[in-house]
Amino acid sequence: MRLEERTVRKNYIYRGKIVNLRCDDAQLPDGRPCRREVVEHPGGAAVLCVRDGKVALVKQFRYAYGEAIYEIPAGKLNEGEDARLAAARELEEETGLVASELALRFVLYPTPGYTNEKIYIYEALGVSEGAQHLDEGEFLNVEYVPVKTVLSWIEKGELHDAKTIVALQQYALGRQ
Repeated sequence: MRLEERTVRKNYIYRGKIVNLRCDDAQLPDGRPCRREVVEHPGGAAVLCVRDGKVALVKQFRYAYGEAIYEIPAGKLNEGEDARLAAARELEEETGLVASELALRFVLYPTPGYTNEKIYIYEALGVSEGAQHLDEGEFLNVEYVPVKTVLSWIEKGELHDAKTIVALQQYALGRQ
């Protein structure tokens, strides 16, 4: 069975700094018309950094959820930016750490039902100290948490960030 839907016309409702919102006219595989709501997002890059059995996590207030959550360092891709370079930039900006190598471990589609966002998850290798330099208006705490502790948070449902969960579970599977 053919599964592909065809875009007939893109209808932009909102264009923002981080996302654009569309309500497109589309066509189902059987030819019938439909509407598809899409949140366009440039994508992001995230970095799992484990040193001496501890994971570098940032704790940051996330307005949409109304709470501070733990995450691996991450950020939005700038237009045309290479994901590996964005990952290196975010790691240093948020934690002050510099990796001699970033190995791509996973590409995550966080919510395929309505967004085209892709998150490139890297593992930092050969890490050394640099200097933290947060973006204007960015407030976060850096914490180094034992891998076992973070895995127990995941098991208990106490860690909610998808990219962080995927990165740590993939890391744990690779160490078995």
